[in-house]
Amino acid sequence: MEEKNFKPVVYVDKFTDGILDPNKEMEYFVKDEGYIIANTAPGCWGPMITPKLKGGHEVAKPVYVEGAEVGDSVAIYVKGVQVTSLATASGHDVVMEGRYEGDPFVLKKCPNCGTVRPDTRIEGTGPDAVRCAVCGADVSPFRIENGYTIVFDHQKGIGITVSEEIADQIGQDPRYYMQTPANSVQNPVVVMAPHDLVGTVARMRPFLGQLGSTPSIPFPDSHNAGDFGQLLINAPHEYGMTKEQLDEHRTDGHMDIKMVRPGAVVIVPVKVKGAGIYVGDMHAMQGNGEIAGHTTDVAGIATLQVKVLKGVTIKGPIILPNVEDLPDVAKPFSDEEMDAAYGLIQAWGQQQIEESYPLSFVGTGATINDATENGLRRASEFLGIPYGEVLNRATITGEIGIGRLPGVVTVTMLVPEEILERKDLITLVEEKYR
Repeated sequence: MEEKNFKPVVYVDKFTDGILDPNKEMEYFVKDEGYIIANTAPGCWGPMITPKLKGGHEVAKPVYVEGAEVGDSVAIYVKGVQVTSLATASGHDVVMEGRYEGDPFVLKKCPNCGTVRPDTRIEGTGPDAVRCAVCGADVSPFRIENGYTIVFDHQKGIGITVSEEIADQIGQDPRYYMQTPANSVQNPVVVMAPHDLVGTVARMRPFLGQLGSTPSIPFPDSHNAGDFGQLLINAPHEYGMTKEQLDEHRTDGHMDIKMVRPGAVVIVPVKVKGAGIYVGDMHAMQGNGEIAGHTTDVAGIATLQVKVLKGVTIKGPIILPNVEDLPDVAKPFSDEEMDAAYGLIQAWGQQQIEESYPLSFVGTGATINDATENGLRRASEFLGIPYGEVLNRATITGEIGIGRLPGVVTVTMLVPEEILERKDLITLVEEKYR
């Protein structure tokens, strides 16, 4: 077997074809505690209107992490998220019938000549700009029902939606304005030049919509979560699976949780040797829920550091958010607050008191309720405490946060120090919050 060349810093500039496939040899190898720097491609809309891609995203190729074995976890330190796109476009989608089989994200086809996953070419701008390279028909399986084109001031952290004339100008040079990476094959969404919102101002708060580890069976990248993954159950294509397979093999890398930004730490499960850490789907801004179904997908530079957590076995991601992103009730207590707590409990003649730190468990499922149940169960199982105790702690020292509709949540709560010590997370958590 060829010896792997593990590097302290790995630069990733190649992308998947929309599939996270554990059977493919990984091309990038990083040392434990090393760095991954990736020029990421826009997610969602670009791949959605590119029939040759087999998933709804175009994520960076997975990276093999030195020493990561099945059953371990990898802590990913988000060091940097830098938007490079000058503009992007987005909006609420409608599906075009007759242009796909079973799943418009995965198995697109030309409605005229019937070619499956055809190559395409761009002709002009507007909703019908993406054309089948075989017969010339309008081939995009999605249309933007109500959308916008938005430009960015990176220094001031502001975006503004633009008029039809400006949107058309941007659409005529799409790869430049979106700064599409050289190896990306997606059709830039700005060619559609949507312009329903004009003059709307939005704050840039960039984060990573996709950050995770490779599933243990092939998955369309956008479907690596319990909500979008529902489309794979008994699907009529090569990536169809049972519900049991979905629940067992997914790693929930497609989170769209806005807390995954610089300063955060994301702990991900290892389900294949080497973990296969991948990143993509950078967003310029988004509120909780991603209500329109899509947000401002951009190209960018993601800088990550990875650290293997030996023997720390989890079923889904755990986030250590920045303090300012935590619910008020889940923020670490100040020295003054703890002094008050000690004084209060001693006044009642009790000695026992907890020292605690926050954890945020990601849950996903077909609905928000299913996702919440998934997150609560994951917390109970990992921490080794009763389900009812998780409910109580998440009520008085935490909350449920919506990452994405229809089914991605965070279950955030304060966890006692003694449990974190038992689960070998105390050093990581103290580094983050002390």
